[in-house]
Amino acid sequence: MRMRWWAAPLAAVLAVILLPSSTATLSPAGINYEVVALMAIKTELQDPYNVLDNWDINSVDPCSWRMVTCSADGYVSALGLPSQSLSGKLSPGIGNLTRLQSVLLQNNAISGTIPASIGRLGMLQTLDMSDNQITGSIPSSIGDLKNLNYLKLNNNSLSGVLPDSLAAINGLALVDLSFNNLSGPLPKISSRTFNIVGNPMICGVKSGDNCSSVSMDPLSYPPDDLKTQPQQGIARSHRIAIICGVTVGSVAFATIIVSMLLWWRHRRNQQIFFDVNDQYDPEVCLGHLKRYAFKELRAATNNFNSKNILGEGGYGIVYKGFLRDGAIVAVKRLKDYNAVGGEVQFQTEVEVISLAVHRNLLRLIGFCTTENERLLVYPYMPNGSVASQLRELVNGKPALDWSRRKRIALGTARGLLYLHEQCDPKIIHRDVKASNVLLDEYFEAIVGDFGLAKLLDHRESHVTTAVRGTVGHIAPEYLSTGQSSEKTDVFGFGVLLVELITGQKALDFGRLANQKGGVLDWVKKLHQEKQLSMMVDKDLGSNYDRVELEEMVQVALLCTQYYPSHRPRMSEVIRMLEGDGLAEKWEASQNVDTPKSVSSELLPPKFMDFAADESSLGLEAMELSGPR
Repeated sequence: MRMRWWAAPLAAVLAVILLPSSTATLSPAGINYEVVALMAIKTELQDPYNVLDNWDINSVDPCSWRMVTCSADGYVSALGLPSQSLSGKLSPGIGNLTRLQSVLLQNNAISGTIPASIGRLGMLQTLDMSDNQITGSIPSSIGDLKNLNYLKLNNNSLSGVLPDSLAAINGLALVDLSFNNLSGPLPKISSRTFNIVGNPMICGVKSGDNCSSVSMDPLSYPPDDLKTQPQQGIARSHRIAIICGVTVGSVAFATIIVSMLLWWRHRRNQQIFFDVNDQYDPEVCLGHLKRYAFKELRAATNNFNSKNILGEGGYGIVYKGFLRDGAIVAVKRLKDYNAVGGEVQFQTEVEVISLAVHRNLLRLIGFCTTENERLLVYPYMPNGSVASQLRELVNGKPALDWSRRKRIALGTARGLLYLHEQCDPKIIHRDVKASNVLLDEYFEAIVGDFGLAKLLDHRESHVTTAVRGTVGHIAPEYLSTGQSSEKTDVFGFGVLLVELITGQKALDFGRLANQKGGVLDWVKKLHQEKQLSMMVDKDLGSNYDRVELEEMVQVALLCTQYYPSHRPRMSEVIRMLEGDGLAEKWEASQNVDTPKSVSSELLPPKFMDFAADESSLGLEAMELSGPR
């Protein structure tokens, strides 16, 4: 069909009027080349859950599309589609998104080869296509990605020789090519971490090299002891020894100075703002994260004005912030910044958290670290938290109807599944509750605060000395020993299900019902008596699915069983919430001898101490962003 003579100029004019920030990507005919590129990607992918359903070829601005992030000047800067059950192939059209800084496609079923056009993404910093079904060789054009920091292609079926062009990339922080079918020889890759285990033709018996002990080299790879240069290897060891000696001495001296300063600050016992050195190395880049200056975040929050506080909890205070480019963010000012141990350690831990990217996890935008401050920057969530919305009414009806509550349960479960079973290294949340599950503009569940326990407790052993969490949500084994696991999060998720059903805080529910024992005892009693309607949020009235209610209660009780080994994994939880395998799991649980549900009679003395002084745990909701 021929375009009318006036259509193209009109489209261009409208695009300029309506979307001035995106005009850089428009052709004279009003066609957005990035829209065309994204639609080419969508066409080549199989999308069983329609996560790309709002990608529209008729749009001139993709910045509002799901899974797409744009920079301030209107260009697509990030494409995040991890763990979306996508299959098909990655279109060569991705090479036309020339301002991309981050591509996250991990944990899907994408096949085919890596398109050579990937080398046109000169600004790319993070490329993660791990845990897919990609075949073929790594294109030599990947060496053109001069700004690349993170390259994860592990757990695929890649073959062939590594391109020599990889050696031309400076500043690599992580290269993971493990568990493929790659072959040697290996180029000299400069990377803090380089992993090639699981490639039989490189690390197998036939190759003569055992990579299991040298797969992670903080300097470069291959190490000299895999070459025929023993003297260089010895010299290098001497250099490392000298560096380590100087470093240890410096760290010891710095530790003494810092300890004295902290003692002096404690003696002053004042809540003050420090004059900090805002000079920082602009070259520091942690994948797709931005490093902010302290004065920039201080200005964004109006000098951390109390009027901008979104929430306060055990980890710190969260402020609403307005950046210079107009973006609205949530700035978390950590309380226990000294526990992190130092700037390098803090950056390392932040790196780990930032690599956990999933549609149901709160994305870390950036960070700030100075001598006296540690801050994290997140996107602002306009609908606040589940806790803040559960009691809200809109035109006399609950803001969270039953269908939204069911979707929140599934979204939260998918986020926790990623942290437990798909994230490397895995992350245990340790404080799963309604106030830590945020809601985006579509009321999709976004799990926040994950990884912060690890970030702040990294020096502690597996049995921690300080239990972090909220009374009523903490698993009994965590309270008694301080030892957490994935099953600790499963317990918290079970309590979250109860909150979604009842619309009440876990602590308040039993009190309002005037029942002895804990909330879980009461839920179990109502289930046995087949009086589930008694526990449903009264604001819902009769507007809920009774079959789904029965299923959700059963899943909640399975998740909160006393012994961790009896609780399901999050992958099982998702299947049960979707109606698969719940009957069998429930029947099996009835044949297991366990103590009755966790109540005040069964909890260890440590719990009773906490229960007597709720304020000691900071029970108020810790909301990363959004209204109260």
